[in-house]
Amino acid sequence: MTFGDFIRVLFSILIPPLGVFFRVGFGLQFWLNILLTLFGYVPGLIHAIWIIAAYRTRENAAL
Repeated sequence: MTFGDFIRVLFSILIPPLGVFFRVGFGLQFWLNILLTLFGYVPGLIHAIWIIAAYRTRENAAL
């Protein structure tokens, strides 16, 4: 986990869509996270951490 990922997770704990936005921008995952957060804080938080971790592994696999 890099320092940037740590910051994204902290932002996700405060506002889950913010962490997703910093990872993927205004894509499908961002809007899905907003919808999940509207349904409840916990689903949005789980999705945000999942996206941050998943995109990190994709970046490492590309190297």
